[in-house]
Amino acid sequence: IFIFSTDDQILLSDCASSLAVQAYLRMCCLPVQVVCKANAEYMSPSGRIPFIHVGNQVVSELGPIVQFTKAKLYIQWCDDATAAEISRPRYSSPYSWPLNNILAYQKQWEVRRKMNAIGWGGKTLEQVYEDVSQCCQALSQRLGTQPYFFNKQPTELDALVFGHLFTILTTRLTSTELAERIKSYSNLLSFCRRIEQNYFEGKSS
Repeated sequence: IFIFSTDDQILLSDCASSLAVQAYLRMCCLPVQVVCKANAEYMSPSGRIPFIHVGNQVVSELGPIVQFTKAKLYIQWCDDATAAEISRPRYSSPYSWPLNNILAYQKQWEVRRKMNAIGWGGKTLEQVYEDVSQCCQALSQRLGTQPYFFNKQPTELDALVFGHLFTILTTRLTSTELAERIKSYSNLLSFCRRIEQNYFEGKSS
């Protein structure tokens, strides 16, 4: 099974989705190979990454965790500091001037338009952080003391949650506030470490 994603300059939301897909497939004991392409977004049937290539079949997306997806998009493209220092440079890095600037600003405009359409355009950064905290609290309560969300065996939900949480915890942003909100839930940290150890450490991509 080949997972197609963007190159090493991958954005926060794309990295989360890619990790989620990898985790789920490895939980299913399936062989996984990650293929990084600068134009992966344009190769995907839905225009979203990652997408999976199995034989003659191409499947895009695994399914979003809505709040985390919205929050990451907001921070990437609606927070001016993060957009200028991280998101636009990373997004534009595979392209030469002036296409790099054109595509980066076009992406930012598209995301901001989407955020306005779903009612997130007027949110403050603190409100977005609070949304993430509420999501983490719900996940933490659901997980409890279990190793996985449905007790002993990992499921698609575990893969999705891991992909989003682990990416936020390990990706450099202009502020550590988002990661700090997650770190306040010890069982979520243990959950991420458990999946990292069981399905990623010592395994080549």
